Amino acid sequence: MGKKIAIVQSCYIPWKGYFDLIHSVDEFILFDDMQYTRRDWRNRNKIKTPQGLKWLTVPVKAKGKYYQKICETQIDDVNWKHKHWNTILLNYSKAKYFPQYREYFEELFLNIDEKYLSFVNYRFIKAICELFNISTKISWSMDYEMKEGKTGRLVHLCKQAEADEYLTGPSAGSYIDESLFESERIRLAYMDYSNYKPYSQLFPPFRHEVSIIDLIFNEGPNAIHYMKSF
Repeated sequence: MGKKIAIVQSCYIPWKGYFDLIHSVDEFILFDDMQYTRRDWRNRNKIKTPQGLKWLTVPVKAKGKYYQKICETQIDDVNWKHKHWNTILLNYSKAKYFPQYREYFEELFLNIDEKYLSFVNYRFIKAICELFNISTKISWSMDYEMKEGKTGRLVHLCKQAEADEYLTGPSAGSYIDESLFESERIRLAYMDYSNYKPYSQLFPPFRHEVSIIDLIFNEGPNAIHYMKSF
């Protein structure tokens, strides 16, 4: 049996495709010693509201810190967790399965005391994996030795993790040097995020590009039927 891994930056309460990627591999490496990028998915995600999509953004200390890594990025306001939870209450309290998951997510939000963004993201990713019974090993790129080069460091991580297959998102095809994987006999595969089935969602029109909490609150135990890896 071979070993398949994925290497991706941590994201704040990511969309369903992120968890399909985790569920599709044996080890999922959080690539958080990469540079923190503003206005990205690292510290924010979208939810549905009657007024349309709304960003939930975790405030971070980024002013003047242009080259800080994701793992070095600190939270800037301890009150963010209350604001986010109140916004979720306001917009999802009438979702079919919200009562079933309210206590679980309320504890996740209100009992956060992490000072770094990476650990906030990890808290939610790990908890949602447990909710879906995803047993994939989740590790950090910081646990491994890093190498220079955009594709070179990915290949080096694969070798250290003893992987013979690397699964990545479709957008990676624009920058990955596939020959480096071939030379190390590591199979390169791309995740397919197309043709997800719509589910019962509040506030039409339907939108796929929202946090997975939208799917959980609306479909509950049936959520796995609207994902690809189950």
